[in-house]
Amino acid sequence: MRMFSWRFYRLWQRNRDVFFRLWHSEGAGAIIEPILVLLAFGMGMGALVGDVGDQKYIEFLAPGVIVAYAMFAASFECTYGSYFRMEHHYTFDAILATPLNVEDITAGEIFWGATRSFMTGTVILIIAAAFQLVHSPWAILIPFVAGLAGVMFGAVALFVTSIVPAIYTFNFFFTLFITPMFLLAGVFFPLDEFPEIVQKLSWIAPLTPVAHLSRGLFQGEFEWSMLLALGLIIVWAVVFFSITLVTLRRRLTT
Repeated sequence: MRMFSWRFYRLWQRNRDVFFRLWHSEGAGAIIEPILVLLAFGMGMGALVGDVGDQKYIEFLAPGVIVAYAMFAASFECTYGSYFRMEHHYTFDAILATPLNVEDITAGEIFWGATRSFMTGTVILIIAAAFQLVHSPWAILIPFVAGLAGVMFGAVALFVTSIVPAIYTFNFFFTLFITPMFLLAGVFFPLDEFPEIVQKLSWIAPLTPVAHLSRGLFQGEFEWSMLLALGLIIVWAVVFFSITLVTLRRRLTT
Protein backbone atom coordinates (compact mmCIF):
# COMPACT_ATOMS: atom_id res chain seq x y z
CA MET A 1 0.00 0.00 0.00
CA ARG A 2 1.28 3.45 -0.96
CA MET A 3 0.29 6.72 0.69
CA PHE A 4 -1.21 9.72 -1.08
CA SER A 5 0.49 13.11 -1.34
CA TRP A 6 -0.71 16.69 -0.95
CA ARG A 7 -1.47 16.68 -4.68
CA PHE A 8 -4.78 14.96 -3.94
CA TYR A 9 -6.05 18.50 -3.35
CA ARG A 10 -5.89 19.12 -7.10
CA LEU A 11 -8.43 16.36 -7.77
CA TRP A 12 -10.59 17.66 -4.93
CA GLN A 13 -10.32 21.12 -6.47
CA ARG A 14 -11.32 19.79 -9.89
CA ASN A 15 -14.43 18.09 -8.48
CA ARG A 16 -15.29 21.24 -6.51
CA ASP A 17 -15.10 23.42 -9.62
CA VAL A 18 -17.32 21.04 -11.61
CA PHE A 19 -19.85 20.92 -8.77
CA PHE A 20 -20.15 24.68 -8.43
CA ARG A 21 -20.55 24.98 -12.17
CA LEU A 22 -23.44 22.49 -12.15
CA TRP A 23 -24.80 22.86 -8.61
CA HIS A 24 -28.23 24.04 -9.79
CA SER A 25 -28.90 20.63 -11.38
CA GLU A 26 -28.98 18.88 -7.99
CA GLY A 27 -29.16 21.65 -5.44
CA ALA A 28 -32.95 21.78 -5.40
CA GLY A 29 -33.26 18.07 -4.68
CA ALA A 30 -30.75 18.25 -1.84
CA ILE A 31 -32.91 20.88 -0.15
CA ILE A 32 -36.45 19.78 -1.01
CA GLU A 33 -36.14 16.08 -0.18
CA PRO A 34 -35.03 16.52 3.47
CA ILE A 35 -37.85 19.06 3.95
CA LEU A 36 -40.34 16.53 2.61
CA VAL A 37 -38.97 13.83 4.92
CA LEU A 38 -39.23 16.11 7.95
CA LEU A 39 -42.76 17.13 7.00
CA ALA A 40 -44.06 13.68 6.02
CA PHE A 41 -42.45 11.67 8.82
CA GLY A 42 -41.83 14.30 11.48
CA MET A 43 -45.22 15.95 11.38
CA GLY A 44 -47.38 13.41 9.57
CA MET A 45 -46.27 10.17 11.21
CA GLY A 46 -45.18 12.09 14.30
CA ALA A 47 -48.83 12.93 14.97
CA LEU A 48 -49.50 9.19 15.29
CA VAL A 49 -46.29 8.26 17.10
CA GLY A 50 -46.44 11.01 19.71
CA ASP A 51 -43.40 11.87 21.79
CA VAL A 52 -40.18 9.88 21.94
CA GLY A 53 -39.09 10.17 25.55
CA ASP A 54 -39.27 13.88 26.37
CA GLN A 55 -38.98 14.94 22.72
CA LYS A 56 -41.39 15.51 19.93
CA TYR A 57 -40.94 12.89 17.22
CA ILE A 58 -39.75 15.46 14.67
CA GLU A 59 -37.04 16.58 17.14
CA PHE A 60 -35.91 12.96 17.46
CA LEU A 61 -35.97 12.53 13.68
CA ALA A 62 -34.01 15.63 12.61
CA PRO A 63 -30.44 14.65 13.67
CA GLY A 64 -30.84 11.22 12.08
CA VAL A 65 -32.06 12.74 8.81
CA ILE A 66 -29.05 15.07 8.72
CA VAL A 67 -26.48 12.28 8.88
CA ALA A 68 -28.53 9.90 6.72
CA TYR A 69 -28.50 12.38 3.85
CA ALA A 70 -24.82 13.04 4.49
CA MET A 71 -24.37 9.29 3.97
CA PHE A 72 -26.30 9.44 0.70
CA ALA A 73 -24.25 12.42 -0.52
CA ALA A 74 -20.88 10.69 -0.06
CA SER A 75 -22.17 7.32 -1.26
CA PHE A 76 -23.65 8.61 -4.51
CA GLU A 77 -20.63 10.82 -5.20
CA CYS A 78 -18.12 8.01 -4.70
CA THR A 79 -20.12 5.34 -6.54
CA TYR A 80 -21.89 6.72 -9.62
CA GLY A 81 -19.86 9.92 -9.74
CA SER A 82 -16.50 8.19 -9.38
CA TYR A 83 -17.51 5.36 -11.73
CA PHE A 84 -18.40 7.76 -14.53
CA ARG A 85 -15.15 9.65 -14.03
CA MET A 86 -13.27 6.35 -14.13
CA GLU A 87 -15.01 4.35 -16.87
CA HIS A 88 -16.94 6.75 -19.12
CA HIS A 89 -15.31 10.17 -18.97
CA TYR A 90 -11.76 8.74 -18.63
CA THR A 91 -11.00 11.50 -16.14
CA PHE A 92 -8.79 9.26 -14.03
CA ASP A 93 -6.76 8.19 -17.08
CA ALA A 94 -6.13 11.83 -17.94
CA ILE A 95 -5.16 12.64 -14.35
CA LEU A 96 -2.64 9.78 -14.29
CA ALA A 97 -0.77 11.58 -17.08
CA THR A 98 -0.07 14.37 -14.56
CA PRO A 99 2.11 14.22 -11.41
CA LEU A 100 -0.85 12.79 -9.46
CA ASN A 101 -0.82 9.04 -8.78
CA VAL A 102 -3.60 6.55 -8.04
CA GLU A 103 -3.39 7.17 -4.30
CA ASP A 104 -3.90 10.90 -4.88
CA ILE A 105 -6.99 10.09 -6.95
CA THR A 106 -8.29 7.84 -4.17
CA ALA A 107 -7.80 10.49 -1.48
CA GLY A 108 -9.19 13.26 -3.66
CA GLU A 109 -12.36 11.32 -4.41
CA ILE A 110 -12.94 10.31 -0.78
CA PHE A 111 -12.31 13.79 0.61
CA TRP A 112 -14.56 15.29 -2.04
CA GLY A 113 -17.27 12.85 -0.94
CA ALA A 114 -16.66 14.01 2.64
CA THR A 115 -17.01 17.62 1.49
CA ARG A 116 -20.36 16.82 -0.10
CA SER A 117 -21.44 15.26 3.21
CA PHE A 118 -20.31 18.35 5.11
CA MET A 119 -22.27 20.64 2.77
CA THR A 120 -25.34 18.43 2.97
CA GLY A 121 -25.17 18.31 6.76
CA THR A 122 -24.85 22.09 6.92
CA VAL A 123 -27.82 22.71 4.64
CA ILE A 124 -30.13 20.30 6.49
CA LEU A 125 -29.03 21.68 9.87
CA ILE A 126 -30.06 25.13 8.65
CA ILE A 127 -33.40 23.66 7.55
CA ALA A 128 -33.85 22.04 10.98
CA ALA A 129 -33.06 25.38 12.62
CA ALA A 130 -35.71 27.01 10.43
CA PHE A 131 -38.17 24.41 11.77
CA GLN A 132 -37.07 25.51 15.29
CA LEU A 133 -35.77 22.01 16.06
CA VAL A 134 -32.27 23.01 17.18
CA HIS A 135 -32.07 23.66 20.92
CA SER A 136 -28.39 23.06 21.72
CA PRO A 137 -25.36 25.12 20.61
CA TRP A 138 -23.44 21.85 20.30
CA ALA A 139 -25.47 21.13 17.15
CA ILE A 140 -23.02 23.43 15.32
CA LEU A 141 -20.62 20.45 15.36
CA ILE A 142 -22.99 18.19 13.43
CA PRO A 143 -21.71 19.25 9.96
CA PHE A 144 -18.23 18.19 11.07
CA VAL A 145 -19.63 14.84 12.21
CA ALA A 146 -21.27 14.59 8.78
CA GLY A 147 -17.92 15.37 7.14
CA LEU A 148 -16.13 12.68 9.15
CA ALA A 149 -18.89 10.25 8.31
CA GLY A 150 -18.43 11.31 4.69
CA VAL A 151 -14.83 10.10 4.81
CA MET A 152 -16.09 6.75 6.09
CA PHE A 153 -18.95 6.35 3.62
CA GLY A 154 -16.87 7.77 0.78
CA ALA A 155 -14.16 5.18 1.47
CA VAL A 156 -16.70 2.35 1.60
CA ALA A 157 -18.39 3.56 -1.59
CA LEU A 158 -15.13 4.03 -3.49
CA PHE A 159 -14.03 0.55 -2.41
CA VAL A 160 -17.21 -0.82 -4.00
CA THR A 161 -16.56 1.28 -7.11
CA SER A 162 -13.06 -0.17 -7.38
CA ILE A 163 -14.35 -3.76 -7.56
CA VAL A 164 -17.71 -3.63 -9.37
CA PRO A 165 -17.75 -5.20 -12.86
CA ALA A 166 -20.48 -2.86 -14.13
CA ILE A 167 -22.49 0.15 -13.04
CA TYR A 168 -25.59 -1.98 -12.47
CA THR A 169 -23.85 -3.70 -9.56
CA PHE A 170 -24.38 -0.57 -7.49
CA ASN A 171 -28.01 -1.67 -7.18
CA PHE A 172 -26.86 -4.39 -4.77
CA PHE A 173 -24.79 -1.93 -2.74
CA PHE A 174 -27.66 0.50 -2.25
CA THR A 175 -30.38 -2.12 -1.83
CA LEU A 176 -28.54 -4.44 0.55
CA PHE A 177 -26.28 -2.00 2.43
CA ILE A 178 -27.33 1.66 2.25
CA THR A 179 -31.14 1.33 2.38
CA PRO A 180 -31.22 -1.12 5.34
CA MET A 181 -28.99 1.26 7.30
CA PHE A 182 -31.25 4.18 6.44
CA LEU A 183 -34.23 2.28 7.81
CA LEU A 184 -32.72 0.34 10.74
CA ALA A 185 -29.80 2.37 12.13
CA GLY A 186 -31.79 4.52 14.52
CA VAL A 187 -32.75 7.32 12.16
CA PHE A 188 -36.52 6.84 12.42
CA PHE A 189 -36.96 5.17 15.80
CA PRO A 190 -34.95 4.40 18.94
CA LEU A 191 -32.83 1.28 18.79
CA ASP A 192 -33.91 0.28 22.30
CA GLU A 193 -37.20 -0.85 20.79
CA PHE A 194 -35.29 -3.84 19.37
CA PRO A 195 -34.33 -6.97 21.31
CA GLU A 196 -31.00 -6.56 23.10
CA ILE A 197 -29.06 -8.78 20.69
CA VAL A 198 -30.30 -6.73 17.73
CA GLN A 199 -29.35 -3.49 19.50
CA LYS A 200 -25.77 -4.72 19.85
CA LEU A 201 -25.54 -6.03 16.30
CA SER A 202 -26.90 -2.76 14.92
CA TRP A 203 -23.66 -1.03 15.93
CA ILE A 204 -21.93 -2.98 13.16
CA ALA A 205 -23.77 -0.77 10.67
CA PRO A 206 -21.67 2.37 10.03
CA LEU A 207 -24.66 4.72 10.16
CA THR A 208 -25.63 3.70 13.72
CA PRO A 209 -22.70 5.38 15.53
CA VAL A 210 -23.04 8.45 13.31
CA ALA A 211 -26.73 8.82 14.16
CA HIS A 212 -25.99 8.26 17.86
CA LEU A 213 -23.26 10.92 17.89
CA SER A 214 -25.39 13.38 15.93
CA ARG A 215 -28.37 12.92 18.24
CA GLY A 216 -26.23 13.49 21.34
CA LEU A 217 -24.90 16.77 19.94
CA PHE A 218 -28.38 17.79 18.83
CA GLN A 219 -29.67 17.34 22.37
CA GLY A 220 -26.55 18.66 24.07
CA GLU A 221 -26.31 15.46 26.12
CA PHE A 222 -22.93 13.73 26.38
CA GLU A 223 -22.43 10.06 27.19
CA TRP A 224 -19.45 7.71 27.09
CA SER A 225 -21.16 5.85 24.27
CA MET A 226 -20.56 8.91 22.08
CA LEU A 227 -16.81 8.32 22.38
CA LEU A 228 -17.40 4.71 21.34
CA ALA A 229 -19.41 5.98 18.37
CA LEU A 230 -16.62 8.36 17.35
CA GLY A 231 -14.05 5.57 17.65
CA LEU A 232 -16.11 3.24 15.45
CA ILE A 233 -16.45 5.91 12.76
CA ILE A 234 -12.70 6.48 12.73
CA VAL A 235 -11.95 2.74 12.59
CA TRP A 236 -14.35 2.20 9.68
CA ALA A 237 -12.86 5.19 7.85
CA VAL A 238 -9.22 4.14 8.33
CA VAL A 239 -9.85 0.49 7.41
CA PHE A 240 -11.75 1.17 4.19
CA PHE A 241 -9.54 4.10 3.20
CA SER A 242 -6.52 1.78 3.48
CA ILE A 243 -8.20 -1.05 1.56
CA THR A 244 -9.35 1.29 -1.22
CA LEU A 245 -5.82 2.62 -1.71
CA VAL A 246 -4.94 -0.93 -2.77
CA THR A 247 -8.06 -1.95 -4.70
CA LEU A 248 -8.33 1.23 -6.78
CA ARG A 249 -4.64 0.94 -7.73
CA ARG A 250 -5.34 -2.57 -8.98
CA ARG A 251 -8.37 -1.36 -10.91
CA LEU A 252 -6.56 1.48 -12.64
CA THR A 253 -3.24 -0.22 -13.36
CA THR A 254 -4.27 -3.71 -14.51
